[in-house]
Amino acid sequence: MNSKRMHAYIPRTMISALLILLAICCIMPFVIIISSSVTDEMTIIKEGFQLFPRNFSWTAYQFLFQHPEDLLRAYGVTIAVTVTGTVGGLLITSLLAYTLSRKEFIFRNPLNFYVFFTMLFNGGLVPYYILVANVYDLKGSLLALILPLMVNAWNVLIMRTFFVQVPEALVEAARIEGSGEYRIFFSIMVPLSTPVFATIGLFLVMSYWNDWFQALLFIDDRAKLPLQYLLYNILRNAIEVASLSRVGGQTINTIMPTESLKMATVVITVAPMTIVFLSIQRYFVRGITVGSVKG
Repeated sequence: MNSKRMHAYIPRTMISALLILLAICCIMPFVIIISSSVTDEMTIIKEGFQLFPRNFSWTAYQFLFQHPEDLLRAYGVTIAVTVTGTVGGLLITSLLAYTLSRKEFIFRNPLNFYVFFTMLFNGGLVPYYILVANVYDLKGSLLALILPLMVNAWNVLIMRTFFVQVPEALVEAARIEGSGEYRIFFSIMVPLSTPVFATIGLFLVMSYWNDWFQALLFIDDRAKLPLQYLLYNILRNAIEVASLSRVGGQTINTIMPTESLKMATVVITVAPMTIVFLSIQRYFVRGITVGSVKG
């Protein structure tokens, strides 16, 4: 009996050790990023990136926070765009997916093909710019950061597939009770679809939070720049200054912290999303668990 317990204990120990090793491998890149962001630039140039900072320095963060009001404004723009786009995207995506999942909808197949077709082909960058900037007249508006990313064909198809799996008997019972389509959607489909709403919502949040290309195309006002594009401009300017200094043979007292600045921008952009995810993780997992129980 003791031998059997010992044989069962050893595999569990090995699995636990393997998982711990895997977790360490996943965490180490983040530790290196944080360490490099507070390391002196010359140390990084000479010794490379280290797990722990050798010569501690706040130069990269001081460079980023030279104008803190710009960063705070960019955070506000990004948060507003992310929240608005995610809520609107979930609503529109789920309504479209529910419509496509209904077999009695007569235009179901043509509309399914239309959504799927957009995954394979698009008009290109120039028609896209003309459509958003000239036809919809959104250039310079925050709506140009929100509307183009609100609906994604892949997200629609994922949600449609989930809605199809909901038992048809529930829908038929609701119709017998006199419920309309909106009542069925909000009272039955939404509560039963917590996992797919959480998944698509996470996709939308990450898409909006990490986007900078829309701002590059449509935003000229510095007060409306999102966080990612503002940091991109700061980093690009720092690299250009460092390059010009080297090419021109200029002697400068302070080395431009380009490498540590890259890591500091990563910390500033990733840290809020990490904190938010860790805060809602237990609710996210609970929603998946509850939503996956049928019956």
